[in-house]
Amino acid sequence: MAMKKVDVFVIGSGSAGRKVAETCVKSGLKVAIADNREYGGTCGNRGCIPKKILLAPTETYELAANLTDKGISSEPTLDWKALQRFKRQFTKPIPMATEKELKELGIQLYHQSPKFLDEQTLSVEGKSIKATKIVVATGQIPRKLEFKGAKFLKNSDDFLQLGKLPKNMVFIGGGYIAMEFAHMAARAGSKITIIEHGENILKAFDSDLVSHLRKVSEDLGINFILNSEVTKIEKLKKNLRIRYKQGGKEKTLKTRSIFNTAGRVPAINTLNLEKGNVSYSDKGIQVNEYLQNTGNPNVYACGDVSAHGLPLTPLSGVEGAIVAENILQGNKRKIETPVIPSAVFTLPNLAFVGLSEEEAKSRYKKVTVNYKSVPDWYNAKRINASAYAYKIVINERTKQIVGAHLLSPHAGETINMFAMAISLKMTTEALKGMIFTFPSWANDIKSML
Repeated sequence: MAMKKVDVFVIGSGSAGRKVAETCVKSGLKVAIADNREYGGTCGNRGCIPKKILLAPTETYELAANLTDKGISSEPTLDWKALQRFKRQFTKPIPMATEKELKELGIQLYHQSPKFLDEQTLSVEGKSIKATKIVVATGQIPRKLEFKGAKFLKNSDDFLQLGKLPKNMVFIGGGYIAMEFAHMAARAGSKITIIEHGENILKAFDSDLVSHLRKVSEDLGINFILNSEVTKIEKLKKNLRIRYKQGGKEKTLKTRSIFNTAGRVPAINTLNLEKGNVSYSDKGIQVNEYLQNTGNPNVYACGDVSAHGLPLTPLSGVEGAIVAENILQGNKRKIETPVIPSAVFTLPNLAFVGLSEEEAKSRYKKVTVNYKSVPDWYNAKRINASAYAYKIVINERTKQIVGAHLLSPHAGETINMFAMAISLKMTTEALKGMIFTFPSWANDIKSML
C-alpha cells in the first residue's frame, strides 16, 4: 500500500490546531488532523469554558449571600447536580460539532496521538503518513506527581465532571486551578484544604493582592498548608489519608478526594519527538520567531505546547494564525507577543497585566506604585463585596502605565481596560481624561491613577 501524503498534518484540535487546519484547507492544501481525545481541545471540553459555566451560579450565590438582609430575604443554596447538567448543555455538543465542521471542509480526521517516524513521517491508526509540514498543537496535560499512592489522585478533568461534591477535599498545589475550584466547592458546602510546596499561593500574581485573596479564602473556610511536601497517599475504607512533611515534621490528613493541581506540562511525551529531530525542553516545543521548530524546519508548534508565550487560549488562536500564514507564504510573519492580561476566576477575581512591581523597578529608574485596599469604594460597598484592592505601576518619566494588578468582583473584565491602555502606551492623564459610564467598575480606574 502506497504511503499517504498530505501537505499539512496538525496534531491537536484545540483553538490553535483548528485555526491552522481550517486556514490551510481553505487555501487549497491537503490537510489532516489528529487528536487522542474528544475533538475541540482543552478549553472547550475540560478547561476555561466549563469552568466559567460552573462559576456562573456561584457568582449569583456570592452576590445574594452578600446582600442577604440588604434586599435579599434569604440566602440561596447551590445545587451541584443541576449545575453540572447546565454545564453539559455547553460541553456535550462541542466534539461532534468540531468534527462535523472539519469534515465538511475536507480535512482528514484521526483519533489517535501520532508518533514521529522521521522528520516528515507520522504513524497514526496503523498508517504511515508523509507530511510536507507538521504542526504540533497538543496543548498541556496535568503534571505527574511521583510519590507512593499517587494513583489515587484525581485531576481537573475529574473535578469538572463531579456528579456529587465530596464533603471535603484536598488540592495539591496552590495555583489558579486549585484556587478557582476551591472557591466554587467551598461555596457549595465542601470543606477545602490546599497543600502548597512553596511559601505562598498564586506565585505568578502580586503578593500583596494575593494576601487579600487568601484572607477572603480563609473566611470561606479554605485551609492553607504551605511549605509542605506530600509524601504518600493511603486508601482507607471511605477516605484517603494524605501524608506530608512540614517544618521537618510528618503530618497526616484524612479526606474524601485529593486533586492534583500542581500545574500543567506540555503534552509531548507520546509523540516520539526524537525520531523527528524535533527540539524541545520541559517548557515545550522549541520554536523560533516564526513558531518554526529549531531542530526540524518542517515542524511548527503553536498554542500551549509551544515554549513561546503563556498558556492562554486567546494567544493560542493568534499563534495558530501565524503558523498557517507562514506555512502558506513562507516565513514572513514573526510572533510579536501582545500585551496579555491574566485572571484567576475566584470570587473576587484576581487579575494582572504588564509588569510586576519588582519587574518595573528593575527596568525603570523611577516608578510610581499606587497600592490600596478600597472595600469602602462605592462599587464594592453597594454589593457588600468581600474585598477590593489595586496596585497600579507607572513609569514616572513617561507617565505611562506599565503594570496593573486588581482584586475585585469584576477584575477579570476591568483588567482589559488596563491591557488596552498599556498596549496603546496611554499616559495616566490621557486615561483620566476619558469619559466612562458612571458609576461603574471601569470608572474606578481613574481613581486608581
